[in-house]
Amino acid sequence: MGIADNLVSHLVELRNRLLRIAVVLLLLIIALFPFANDIYHFLAMPLLASLPAGGQMIATDVTTPFFVPMKSVLLTAFVISLPHTLYQIWAFVAPGLYTHERRLIWPLVFASTILFLCGMAFAYFLVFPVIFGFISNTAPEGVAVMTDIGNYLDFTMSLFIAFGLAFEVPVAVVLLVTTGVVSIASLREARAYVLVGAFVLGAIFTPPDVISQFMLAMPLWLLYEAGILVASLMQRTQQTSASTASSQLLPLDK
Repeated sequence: MGIADNLVSHLVELRNRLLRIAVVLLLLIIALFPFANDIYHFLAMPLLASLPAGGQMIATDVTTPFFVPMKSVLLTAFVISLPHTLYQIWAFVAPGLYTHERRLIWPLVFASTILFLCGMAFAYFLVFPVIFGFISNTAPEGVAVMTDIGNYLDFTMSLFIAFGLAFEVPVAVVLLVTTGVVSIASLREARAYVLVGAFVLGAIFTPPDVISQFMLAMPLWLLYEAGILVASLMQRTQQTSASTASSQLLPLDK
């Protein structure tokens, strides 16, 4: 009976957290709705800037001119509500963590948000111009590059998510080390595999040119190394604090 009560309470807590996430997301969508076309135009700027003179985007479906800007509003609302969403997730998980692990909630929420936004900014300002410039310049002669706005948004959203998640690698590394799932030594031994995996992911999520693959793989590997460095510093700090505390207790033992 006790197990059933605990399960029900956890499910109720999960429902409440998800409801809060949905309410905030819905409010942001309503607030951003009047700016839907402006938001999409901002997202389309990297492609529009790389098109030849007179180039433009097209809409091939009847409902695309309405639903595509709405999807861009949904993406923007998700990004803005990301800190609140991450906090709700951490708050749900927190009761099952130790005290020293709970102290990491706010730093990790802040770091996760900043890193995800940095990944999206990296994709928008650095990767997109390279990708779309490559596509425009390699189009066969006599072929007009007129991308469908729906296909363009799906493509950019997938890259936003890929780069956003890639930039979360340091947070994942710190969490794995802090919770004792893996050791720093094992992470260092896996460097070669991570580097190969980074280039494999780059080949999957980017167009078939070496530059864009390199622009995803190298940040992914460097962020992995940054995560190892941060985790090492945190572990040393904890060991130093523990040794200091134990040395202060020694005279009392005597």
